[in-house]
Amino acid sequence: MTISGIHHITLVTADVHRNIAFYTGVLGLRLVKQTVNFDDPGSYHVYYGDELGRPGSVITFFEWPQATRGRWGIGGTHHLALAVADADALLKWKRRLTDLSIAVSGPLDRHYFESIYFQDPDGQILEIATAGPGFAVDEPRETLGTTYQAPPPDMLVRNRDEAAIEARTWPEPVPAITPDMALSRGLHHITAIGADIGRTDAFFGELLGLQRVKQTSNFDDPTSAHWYWGVDGGRPGSLITYFERDPARVRAARIGPGQTHHLALAVPDEETQLDFRERLVKAGLRVSPVMDRIYFKSIYTHDPDGHIIELATALPGFAVDEPPAKLGSRLMLPPWLEPARSRIEQAAPPLQVASYQETQR
Repeated sequence: MTISGIHHITLVTADVHRNIAFYTGVLGLRLVKQTVNFDDPGSYHVYYGDELGRPGSVITFFEWPQATRGRWGIGGTHHLALAVADADALLKWKRRLTDLSIAVSGPLDRHYFESIYFQDPDGQILEIATAGPGFAVDEPRETLGTTYQAPPPDMLVRNRDEAAIEARTWPEPVPAITPDMALSRGLHHITAIGADIGRTDAFFGELLGLQRVKQTSNFDDPTSAHWYWGVDGGRPGSLITYFERDPARVRAARIGPGQTHHLALAVPDEETQLDFRERLVKAGLRVSPVMDRIYFKSIYTHDPDGHIIELATALPGFAVDEPPAKLGSRLMLPPWLEPARSRIEQAAPPLQVASYQETQR
């Protein structure tokens, strides 16, 4: 009974047209599905990913136009990271984003990878991270995550050299996404916030069976814990990380535009999903029944701080209702909503997507 990595992350946007312009036009992700929130058919639900929307590459959004802006905090996500191969690709992304007037922080040395940070139009913190050098840089692969690893002092010093960091960028404009920059590698990691790192470890490590691959401190706040869980020694695309924060100082997260609704871990099949459901129920957690999401089957529970956690099957995938070449090209509805298509399309009419620059005017 195993989890194979991240399946997807679902966030909230206030403006789906602006959102599509950013994630496709700026970041180059493929829109792999236009549909509606199956639990609220009057609102859009859009999915981005690699060319087929494979698990681990998928970022999805509910549109909530009237909602109060979300905020990060305990029981929510701090940021999500997309993966690139190396530092050259990272510097190209920094140049591309800054030339589009998008503020970028970094690149910063995260010891196990290097990364830059910026925000989407709703204020969601995004990171682009390199694949390496990986988690075995400061402890043997065979004993990853078993002992605390202090942040290297020289790294902390380098990360405070603002002038040197700002100067590091690609020397030429990057008007188009080059093959080495493409974010087709999918998600690198998701970082959330909890109040008790030991309790979080019991949930992800003991209950869900993920490997703890690193115990360290938050490099921007070395007085607080930062732990990582994943599979295959911390393979990018499998990593869930948590900052530990004092609930007396940090408020609870609020779901809304610019914040995560839930994160989903991938299981290989429905049998494994049911085994996990039984395990979660026996542990005394509230767990949803199996939900048919057409492109996968899902169950939902919560981490110890209330963050919604989904376990989703890898199949059948996004080509189940439209051919791969046409993914994301029209509004798709599940069979039980198809009779109401005309009414749904009045509330969620076909998407007319402008360029990113047009959405900024």
